Amino acid sequence: MAAPLKRVLMRRASSAMRGADAKRWHYGPGFDPAKAAIQHQVLADLVAASGAQIEWLDDIEDGLADSVFTHDPSLVTDHGAVILSMGKVLREPEPALHAAAYARLGVPVLGRIEAPGKVEGGDCVWVDRTTLAIGRGVRTNQDGIQQMANLLSPHGISVYGFDLPLWHGEEACLHLMSVISPLADDLSLVYAPLLPAAFYQMLKAKGIRLVEGDADEFFASHGLSLNVLPTAPREVIAVAGFPRTKAAMEAAGCTAITFEADALCIACEGGPTCLTRPVLRA
Repeated sequence: MAAPLKRVLMRRASSAMRGADAKRWHYGPGFDPAKAAIQHQVLADLVAASGAQIEWLDDIEDGLADSVFTHDPSLVTDHGAVILSMGKVLREPEPALHAAAYARLGVPVLGRIEAPGKVEGGDCVWVDRTTLAIGRGVRTNQDGIQQMANLLSPHGISVYGFDLPLWHGEEACLHLMSVISPLADDLSLVYAPLLPAAFYQMLKAKGIRLVEGDADEFFASHGLSLNVLPTAPREVIAVAGFPRTKAAMEAAGCTAITFEADALCIACEGGPTCLTRPVLRA
């Protein structure tokens, strides 16, 4: 999850979020669609500057405001994409956008998670090439995890489900990736108190060093201080305003580039990882 980013799926906030009803989408009072669009473009420029090719989803105003968070509706494996099934009802049309994009881009589809199974990409963490951890919570259920295991096990990939706490409730969901961001194959940024204990033990057993994000910044940002996008090992893009977490990453040998994202990430509860669906890392 931290290998050099080569190809990534994104969707423009300028169209998807235009006219979005903040209450309906559970966005905070700082949400400003015009400002969010500007901040999203800054992120896209940083992603492109890293050397990644951005593949844009259809640039239309279809009322799917959360579709800018392209990490969630699909998962890409070495064997093709998996089209996921969304736990948030308002987001149920989004996987079809990804399926259409993969067909257009020539990316094979390995399979789909079918209802009543639910899996969102924010709950999926590649521990290594043959180990996928999935958080079981308000957006991902056991049926979905079992379907994922059925798809991946023939390819030698082990899938493990880990229970997540409810934390702030169903609307402000806690994904597994809310509490961990891989920084390199052997290094991850975490908020350990909310990590499932068995997942924590797996990470330690795999020799993955854990960098603790600052607790005050984690709570002040509703977890967004921890949501960083690796563009290469130990090179990340992060939301501005969390200097202690940034310093912790730098002390572990990382370079962190930040961007202002109060109207986009903080208000809408999704960081730079959420805003990108890596299609190819090499």
